[in-house]
Amino acid sequence: MSVQSRINGELGRRLDDGFTAAAISFGTGLVLLAVALAISPRGRAGFGGVGRALRERTLSWWMLLGGLAGAFLVLSQGLTAALLGVALFTVAIVAGQTVSGLVIDLIGLGPGGRHPITGPRVVGASLALAAVTIAVSAQLTAGVEIWWVLMPLIAGLGTGWQQAVNGRVRVAASSALTSTFLNFVSGTVVLVIAAVVHVAVAGPPEAFPAEPWLYVGGALGCVFIAGTAVIVRRTGVLLLSLATIAGQLASALALDLLLPVPGRHVDAATTVGTLLAFIAVVVASGRPSFLRLGFRRGS
Repeated sequence: MSVQSRINGELGRRLDDGFTAAAISFGTGLVLLAVALAISPRGRAGFGGVGRALRERTLSWWMLLGGLAGAFLVLSQGLTAALLGVALFTVAIVAGQTVSGLVIDLIGLGPGGRHPITGPRVVGASLALAAVTIAVSAQLTAGVEIWWVLMPLIAGLGTGWQQAVNGRVRVAASSALTSTFLNFVSGTVVLVIAAVVHVAVAGPPEAFPAEPWLYVGGALGCVFIAGTAVIVRRTGVLLLSLATIAGQLASALALDLLLPVPGRHVDAATTVGTLLAFIAVVVASGRPSFLRLGFRRGS
């Protein structure tokens, strides 16, 4: 997800048009998924399962619109990732994921049903939010507009909802390919419309860059959406969100250190916030015995 943020952010910067960059990302992903469906009988059969679930009302029609949240996430990548730096962008996403994960697990929207709010989960979520506060405060003093931080924060809130409903669709279809395709259909439609309107108002984007790697963001999104649709049933939304944080933040910091954005640098606040968010994953899992008030024999 961090690599996707860097790619989509750079494409948006090169085109000087984050809307077109987002539409390209989702559109290329949709094409790849359509090809996969053409050679996958199980994936095509999944549509029948979704249809039955809709008729039996075990699946609501609005659960097919998870791609709208994904579209907003990719749009925020194209508009803000290059400005904020991948590390700060990812930390803001984490804050939204954490809050939505707690709420969605509590109401039982995900395919795994309700997950109670326990001490470790609350502490882990609080640590993640504290990590965001630390990291964002330093960057805001460097002249970053609050809007650019709020956009990925809201996108993170939507990501939790997206993971829950995509997981529900995946269960109904018995195919991650089917649920991922439906996710990309709704997202692509919205982003193409937004890109067309933006071009009509602001004019066409800059010349399309020739580097092939700038167009693989959609493929990375396919892998991420399919993976989360499978895993969320077992983990719940909160633990899934926090478990992905470790990989996201580690790779985000590596990208900002090894391939820095001109004019941006990784400061101490961002580093400390990232480490604290990593600790939040461990705490929320409830695994480490030293975090408990007592010890069970054999633990």
